[in-house]
Amino acid sequence: MNISSLVAQNYAASKTATAPDAGSSGNAILGAAQDFMSTMQASENTAMQAMTTGADPHALVEALAQTELAVQTAVTVRDRVVEAYQEILRMPV
Repeated sequence: MNISSLVAQNYAASKTATAPDAGSSGNAILGAAQDFMSTMQASENTAMQAMTTGADPHALVEALAQTELAVQTAVTVRDRVVEAYQEILRMPV
């Protein structure tokens, strides 16, 4: 039995098991970005309505709270990504 062919077969079998699934993480990031943008647009629309037509002030406060939470989440994710990138840069080559 040829060892190199056995190694090649085992490598080919394990390669598919460890390959990243590009679709799932890409869709999650895209979905999060779309949710962030829709939250920002809804809050902006609510703020414009409250300022121009004197709409419900409670809705304005709620929209501002949602916006604040969305921005804080985006900043936290950005900080984690930058931190991970810096850790990669510190790795010895």
